[in-house]
Amino acid sequence: MDSPQGAAVKAEGFGLRGPRGWVFRGVAIEAEPGSLIAIAGPSGSGRTCLLLALTGRMKSSEGHAEIGRHRLPKKMAAVRRISALAHVPGVNDLDPALTVAEQLREGALLQRRYEGPVRALLRPSGERRISTAARIDEALAAAGLDLATLPKGPRTSVRDLERLESLRLSVAIALLAQPRLLALDDVDLKLPAAQSAEAWALLRSLAERGTTVLAACSEAPRDATVLRLGAAGEAAAQSEPPTAPAAGPDTAGSAPDAAATDQHDRTDGDRTDADRTDKGHTDADTDDDTNTKGADDALTEARRA
Repeated sequence: MDSPQGAAVKAEGFGLRGPRGWVFRGVAIEAEPGSLIAIAGPSGSGRTCLLLALTGRMKSSEGHAEIGRHRLPKKMAAVRRISALAHVPGVNDLDPALTVAEQLREGALLQRRYEGPVRALLRPSGERRISTAARIDEALAAAGLDLATLPKGPRTSVRDLERLESLRLSVAIALLAQPRLLALDDVDLKLPAAQSAEAWALLRSLAERGTTVLAACSEAPRDATVLRLGAAGEAAAQSEPPTAPAAGPDTAGSAPDAAATDQHDRTDGDRTDADRTDKGHTDADTDDDTNTKGADDALTEARRA
C-alpha cells in the first residue's frame, strides 16, 4: 500500500542497455513507502543510471519496475510527476552564479510553472508570493538549512557553499514539488565521516516523515534497504533488507556486511560522468570501454528528459 506521502518501489529483472552494452541488469527490489533506499556501489557501477531509471528519467531495456503503482518503462511521465531529483551531478546541478535566495526562487518558479496545478498560476500575485515563501521556508526546515548561518545569509553565492550545505539546498529545492519519491546521487562523495553521518540523518528524517528516499552512494547505512552494485560487470540482482544498527552512538555511516553480496547474481554495469571516470569491463569478446560508452550515451539521453 502506498502512503499519501511516499511511494512503494518494486523492480524485477530491471535492466538498461546502452548502445554499446549493459549499464545494469537483473535488478530486483521491493521497498515500502517511506523507505530509505541506498543504491550502493563504486563509481562506474551504473548506480546513477539505475537511480535515473527508477525515477522515470531513463528508459529501461528489460524487466519492469513499479513506483507508486506506476509501471516502468510504460508510465515514465507519471513517475516523473511524483518524483524529484535533488543532487544529481551532470543532470540538475545548482547554478554557481546565483545566490541561495535566487536559486530557491528559480526552483519554486519552475516547479509552479511546469509541475504545479494550473489553478496556482491564476491566483493573485500577492497570494502566490506568500504561498511560495511559506513553501520555501518549509522546505528549508525539512532540509535542515538555516540561511541565517550562511556567511551572507540568503545572499550567499551558491559557489561559496560547503558540500553539505549544497546538498541540503538541492534537497530543499526538490522538496518544493512535494515528491513522493526523492532521489539524489553521490550522497557521501567528498564528505568526511561526521558530515556523511549528517547527510544520512537528513535523508532518514525525510523517510520518517513519509517520503520514499532513493540515494546513490559508495557505502550505505545499515538501517537502509540496500541495492548493492559491484564493480563494472558485477551487479547485485536483489536488494538487502535493512538491519538494526549496532549498539553505539554513531552508526549512521556504517556499511552493511560485505558477505551479503556473495548471494547475488552478477551482471554487466558501468557508468562514467564529468566527475568520475572508471575503466569499463565487459565480456572477453568486447572492448574494455563498451559499457562505459553505453552509460555515457544513456546519461546524455537522460539530460534531455
